[in-house]
Amino acid sequence: MTAIAANDDFLGHPKGVYVCFFTEMWERFSFYGMKALLLLYLTKYHLFGDKAGLDLLGAYGGLVYCIPVFGGMLADRWLGMRRAVLFGGVLLVLGHLGMAFEGHAAYLENGQVVRDTGALTITYLSLALIIMGVGFLKPNISTIVGKLYAEDDPRRDSGFSLFYAGINLGALFASLVCGFLGEAYGWKYGFGAAGIGMLVGLGMFLWGQKYLHGHAEPRDPASLRERVLGLPREWLIYAGAVLAVLPVAWLMWAAGNGAFALGGEISLALMLMLVVLGGVLLWFAWFTGTRCTPVQRQQMIALMALILMALVFFTLYEQSYGSWVTFTDRLLTKDIVPALVIRDGTPLPWSIVSLLLAPLGFVVSARLSDRSPGSPWPRRMFIAIVLVMLVLLVRDCLVIPQTAGSLTYLGGLFLVVLAPLFALLWAWLDRRRAEPGKAMKSSIGLVLGALSFVPLALAAQQVGATGQMASVWWLVLAYFLLASGEMCLSPVGLSAVTQLAVPRVVSLMMGTWFLATAFSETLAALFGKLAAIEVPEGETLDIVSASASYAHLFWLLMWIGLGCAVLAFATAPLLRRMMHGVK
Repeated sequence: MTAIAANDDFLGHPKGVYVCFFTEMWERFSFYGMKALLLLYLTKYHLFGDKAGLDLLGAYGGLVYCIPVFGGMLADRWLGMRRAVLFGGVLLVLGHLGMAFEGHAAYLENGQVVRDTGALTITYLSLALIIMGVGFLKPNISTIVGKLYAEDDPRRDSGFSLFYAGINLGALFASLVCGFLGEAYGWKYGFGAAGIGMLVGLGMFLWGQKYLHGHAEPRDPASLRERVLGLPREWLIYAGAVLAVLPVAWLMWAAGNGAFALGGEISLALMLMLVVLGGVLLWFAWFTGTRCTPVQRQQMIALMALILMALVFFTLYEQSYGSWVTFTDRLLTKDIVPALVIRDGTPLPWSIVSLLLAPLGFVVSARLSDRSPGSPWPRRMFIAIVLVMLVLLVRDCLVIPQTAGSLTYLGGLFLVVLAPLFALLWAWLDRRRAEPGKAMKSSIGLVLGALSFVPLALAAQQVGATGQMASVWWLVLAYFLLASGEMCLSPVGLSAVTQLAVPRVVSLMMGTWFLATAFSETLAALFGKLAAIEVPEGETLDIVSASASYAHLFWLLMWIGLGCAVLAFATAPLLRRMMHGVK
């Protein structure tokens, strides 16, 4: 492992952070591009009911954030973060490309839905590959970012905010490109674009490995070459992960078909997550009780409290890919400025150009910076490319006919816009010794997340009163509040994992952070089913009844969020003391 030289910085941060930024941007592009389409694809193309579609979405979303516990543990113990990210990237490419096989559309025959079971089998296998790939890539790419900064580097939080902008830039373009292509041109084009995006992301990481300066290598490379069961340990890990794809695919099938569900609601996937959670909690109690100093113990407990806050917040947030999507599809107008929308033909999103321009611009700028460290031209060129991207982005937001899937771009848009503003805000408050601290920031995030449901509840009530679709601007306001809450809570939490976790278990604790997100995905699906609408074939949607169901769900989630926020505010001073100076 080598120290990172000062001239390795680019726009104020290590170049390795930008490598992680663009790798994660493409990974999130592929992930959210697929996710923006998944529920609509299941309900519109394969004719799943709302409840079955939400069950599969919840199981998929839960497992995709549950498996990182194992990916983080394997990277900590043996693989190292670089190898884990590369292996995860390969699985993700295969999974996303598999999603592009759609088969034939479902149809009714004698009152029964006839589906293409072969195509659905490929879908379940593809989802399992994505789940396993994220499990290896997600916790480790985040941990690499933390390792690129010294322990006392004041840029750490702003670096994670920058990295978080990469996550949400990918989510933003995913909705505009994959979400639009899937509904306008065909599902296979949306899913296929997601697969190509992940392939580019994998290429970016391979190219930029030199900027990680050895910070992502295994602690004991020799242990990877030791033979276990006749295979080198490294290849045994890879083989085990590939074999595990099959049972995970079976869990996807079980969730989508309501098989083996306890009480009709508790799926096998959720039972698996509960087992993993139980194991993690037992390990946490043992580790903090026997392997930590008193200060480390308090810091780890404070971190676990922040993870619990994240679980609550993301239960609220994940409605944006469940009930928010179906609500938008059924009861909201779609176009932000209708007068500017192209009505003739089916336009292509210009953001496709941006997706290639951004990483290519960084590659060229980084090479120029390596050759001439003091030159201002790499910086100027990169900023110019960013400005061009913004122009193309604004064009797509205004003139492309939007769909329920593509409108999920609003979350990513606000997060990308707000990320630099929040980074500046935290730095400004820190200089004045008024920075609120991680626990207080997370509490504020919970309040904003809860309040994001108010505009949608009011919109639902308006639909019920008038019988007419409500304005999409209610959704815009909801996303603004939700994104503001996320900027308070999520990048701060990711940074906290790298600061508060005992160094030798930092990837495992990053996996635990994503385990909380796993439960939030599943809980979000269970809550979303409270507003599930099943429209019998041949009948039309009763929008008054539907609007009442959605309004009930949105008000309920608002009160749950506010109640949890009150508890978070009450414990924030204690948690700040338990962090022992970590800001």
